[in-house]
Amino acid sequence: MALEILRDPRLEDVEWRDLCNLSGLEVAREVLIYLPWLVVSCVLAHWAFTWHMAFLVPALGASFMFFLCGLRQVHNAFHYAVGVSPRAHEWMMFILSPLMMSAMHAVQWNHLRHHRHCMDDDDFEAVSARMPGWKALITGPRFPILLHTKAIQLGKPRVRRWVFAELALIAAMPVLAFVVLDQAWLQYHVVAMVVGQGFSAFFAVWTVHHDCDRSHFIARTLRNDVKSFVSYNMFYHVEHHLFPAVPTCHLPKLSKRLDAVAPELRSKNVW
Repeated sequence: MALEILRDPRLEDVEWRDLCNLSGLEVAREVLIYLPWLVVSCVLAHWAFTWHMAFLVPALGASFMFFLCGLRQVHNAFHYAVGVSPRAHEWMMFILSPLMMSAMHAVQWNHLRHHRHCMDDDDFEAVSARMPGWKALITGPRFPILLHTKAIQLGKPRVRRWVFAELALIAAMPVLAFVVLDQAWLQYHVVAMVVGQGFSAFFAVWTVHHDCDRSHFIARTLRNDVKSFVSYNMFYHVEHHLFPAVPTCHLPKLSKRLDAVAPELRSKNVW
């Protein structure tokens, strides 16, 4: 039976509602979480193209961390779990769309569908999880196109309005970078984000769902404090699917509670 784990009576024993509450400091951190990495990546890229190309390596590292933290914020925003108003969540997705070169309302539409149809044939987001890892990598550039196309084709008018507005901003980014401002650091950022989107099918989907099923082991997780720290808690994925209203920063606490009632779910690790 599909998504049988969601109806497992053991989950009723897991306390999770208290974890949905964020303090003022936690809200501020979640809202600003990507900003330091964005600034550092752009500054290092500027230094690379004006002083020495050796700065390009740490710039790429900072860009990777910005992409990771941006994914964390929009992932929480998809579920309205950042601790701000519903409207503010919409604007957070809108702002990150040109910064990450992807229409986040299109990604949200697919992600919420992914939760309803996890790992079945109607789950467009998880298409790469049903492939070998090498194929998820080489077909990755088609993944953003699939998400945007499906959201435009099947999404409601409200979704399409957001997506078209975000796509307009995304289209403006290369014009701004290569024509209007003609700034190498901004050109670098645009290219880096486009490349990052091409790898998202592997890193954001395949890693957390490969070799999983449609009923019980629907997603992978992590149980290593160091790995969780460097990945900003983004790989507690089975916890997220079972309790999507819990913000990412509280997933480590949720994982301990889940282990107490369903310890077998921790057996499929991300890395």
